[in-house]
Amino acid sequence: LGNIRAQHVEKKTIPAGAKVIVLGGPAMLIGLGGGAASSMASGASAEDLDYASVQRGNPEIQRRAQEVIDRCWARGDGNPILSIHDVGAGGLSNAVPEIIDASRRGGLFELRQVPSDEPGMSPMEVWCNEAQERYVLAVAPERLAEFAALCERERCPYAVLGTATGDGRLVVADAHFGDRPVDMPMQVLLGKPPKMLRNVKRVSHARSKTELDGIELRDAAFRLLRLPAIADKGFLVTIGDRTVGGMVHRDPLVGPWQVPVSDLAVTAAGYEGYGGEAMAMGERTPVAIFNPPASGRLAVAEAVTNIAAADIGALSKVRLSANWMAACGYPGEDAALYDTVKAVSGLCTALGLAIPVGKDSLSMKTVWQAAGGTRTMVAPVSLIVTSFAAVNDIRRTLTPQLLVDTPDTQLLLVDLGAGKNRLGGSCLAQVYGVGGGETPDLDDPARLEGFFSAVQELSAAGRLLAYHDRSDGGLFVTLAEMAFAAHCGVELHLDALQGEPIAALFSEEPGAVIQVHGKDIHAVHAVFEKHGLGGLLHPLGAPRSDGRIVVSREHRILFEAGRIELQRAWSELSFHMQRLRDNPACAEQEWEAKQAADDPGLHARLSFDVNENPAAPFIGRGTRPKVAILREQGVNGQMEMAAAFDRAGFAAVDVHMTDILAGRITLHDFKGLVACGGFSYGDVLGAGQGWAKSVLFNPRARDEFAQFFTRADAFTLGVCNGCQMLAALADLIPGTAGWPQFVRNASEQYEGRLSLVELLPTPSLFFSGMQGSILPVAVAHGEGRAQFTTLDGAQQLMASRRVAMRFVDNRERVTENYPANPNGSPLGVSGITNTDGRVTLLMPHPERVFRSVLYSWRPPGLGEDSPWMHMFKNARTWVA
Repeated sequence: LGNIRAQHVEKKTIPAGAKVIVLGGPAMLIGLGGGAASSMASGASAEDLDYASVQRGNPEIQRRAQEVIDRCWARGDGNPILSIHDVGAGGLSNAVPEIIDASRRGGLFELRQVPSDEPGMSPMEVWCNEAQERYVLAVAPERLAEFAALCERERCPYAVLGTATGDGRLVVADAHFGDRPVDMPMQVLLGKPPKMLRNVKRVSHARSKTELDGIELRDAAFRLLRLPAIADKGFLVTIGDRTVGGMVHRDPLVGPWQVPVSDLAVTAAGYEGYGGEAMAMGERTPVAIFNPPASGRLAVAEAVTNIAAADIGALSKVRLSANWMAACGYPGEDAALYDTVKAVSGLCTALGLAIPVGKDSLSMKTVWQAAGGTRTMVAPVSLIVTSFAAVNDIRRTLTPQLLVDTPDTQLLLVDLGAGKNRLGGSCLAQVYGVGGGETPDLDDPARLEGFFSAVQELSAAGRLLAYHDRSDGGLFVTLAEMAFAAHCGVELHLDALQGEPIAALFSEEPGAVIQVHGKDIHAVHAVFEKHGLGGLLHPLGAPRSDGRIVVSREHRILFEAGRIELQRAWSELSFHMQRLRDNPACAEQEWEAKQAADDPGLHARLSFDVNENPAAPFIGRGTRPKVAILREQGVNGQMEMAAAFDRAGFAAVDVHMTDILAGRITLHDFKGLVACGGFSYGDVLGAGQGWAKSVLFNPRARDEFAQFFTRADAFTLGVCNGCQMLAALADLIPGTAGWPQFVRNASEQYEGRLSLVELLPTPSLFFSGMQGSILPVAVAHGEGRAQFTTLDGAQQLMASRRVAMRFVDNRERVTENYPANPNGSPLGVSGITNTDGRVTLLMPHPERVFRSVLYSWRPPGLGEDSPWMHMFKNARTWVA
């Protein structure tokens, strides 16, 4: 997901004489056979071709290439890149001709200019390999030196392949063999290809009744909560970085207990204002076994009902991406794919939705030999729909967290299935091994359009308190997840719903549950009536504060269980996966913590006025001291760090380590130095140590840093990888005796969480006046555990008042237990300072939550600035 400025939408015309460059990684023996290999069913290809098709990624090179591209487009009209094209299928043999053909040019290229990591590749292999993390781009000859300097600064490999020509011929010369392996007119290569014709037959799908007689409601509920499609995905969510960039508003984790139930991602469009972008997904592949067109329509409907929780406005603003998968060539699957594409096309046309982009994988079949003969496994037609839209105000994003403390609220079901409650292909049918049956569907596109409009209107008016769509597991799972997020119970009455309780609770027809104030019920009904859905809005009940989930009909209780009991079943899968994959002791500690009924959740307790700005008088004078935002290859946290310091009244300057090593920039010009977080050196183990060695083993850099650290008028901050790096430079920094090193997390995993920390009394200039505060902060690191050289090292550092920050649990007790302490540091140590407070090292990322809207869950009553903005204002005050 991203956005693009208008000036960068159109590729410029490449003039004859322009240089064509490959940027990024080297050629490798990867992807040969291209589409022919990747589109063959597993087991149907030759072994060497299968091996050559295996991709090997290099995200570190990708990051460097992206930095070069960012430096170019940030120059606005001075962007040296005329045109750019990514290298994918077919490698350079596809990317190079396409970039010059867009300008009706030919080209003369030298094959041996292609950087290669595998000697001995044939000319065809060099030209056609699909090595990743590469781009081809065109640059005017007079801008080549400027572009080369940017690549050198970012340590990003590049090579000039050749020159665009005006003769319309593609010529690839090979200096090694002294010949031209490619010499042909562009028209021959990229002329109009013949249309494909497939002769296929349809295979009918069973539509028998879904036999679910005798199913007991309690057994069904617990089976569904343990189904992987429904169960807690915490073991996946917390090992990814969901705060990088400092513009993430809504991630999967919801509420003060950080429960992964959000189906919507929302990002801010910048570091000012409240506009943004939203992304959501939809898929209903199991339905395709019985009704492929319905599965496609349901995927679109789910993507729409998920993204409806964002403040978008008109449905026409939503764009879709379609990822198709099918086992083409297998009887009936080609026709099923055709019918599904046709159904989705008709639906999107009716809704006014565009699908400008997508992808396909059409070899979803595997074949192998086993005792008794050949075995074949075929995946059903699958459509993964991703919806995107611009957001008017990210603060109006709805979440599944029920509001419990608000009196007189009601839960309502918006039933786009109009009471049909079809169960074919449902999760309920799966957990009981039942096939066949009539499947859910979106019978009337107008209902989905009216639903989206009604939700948007009510959300803009502030009448919706919580929102969660109905999909996998049906209504029961929807309400259970809403209760999990709020640590509450639910009173669910089925009186207004048609059909058997099992069908009403577990059918997966499109729809959603909303929570509204009791006083707004009539207004809400009026809005849905206006949009043609008056008869599809049904009362369900209300939240309960006692933690019980009770289902009843006509005053008879059909089901009752405690929220903790249900959530335990829902989280079992995540626990077992974690226990197998990670440190089992940490997994068990988290499992026990999740079952604590009295856990108060995340909160904030401040010792200062968050609205006070100690730097205001100095910012008002207009002077902006320069602070060096230092980064190394792979670092990815520099933008949000610069934004936070800029807001506090500094002039943030981008400084790459290569600038220091080459002498282009001297630290003498700066009042502050900030070593940023991210994945320096590809986040290999000890990446911060490697960064530090580039200082310690380079005389110029060592002198620069040593002199800066001794200046009484300058400060230093290190975060994440920057914290790890500066800790390794302790010998150059005064007052650092007893500082720890930062090593692999005790969980043996990368940890991305919102954690609670306490600020301790220290001389750190950043936390002046903030001591004693308890605050949530973003954590994103794999190597954050403080390791001391002596057994009592943590106690000694604490006694010397140089532990600035430590992890505490939700009861505000210092802890070494996971996940409240995500890395296992002794005494919860997560931030340290030197004796005079000018140098502070933090493992968490306060710069990623310097705005209150950047919190996954935020304390109530906050304005624009989060409490963490105070530390940056403190730095500006100290400099003054």
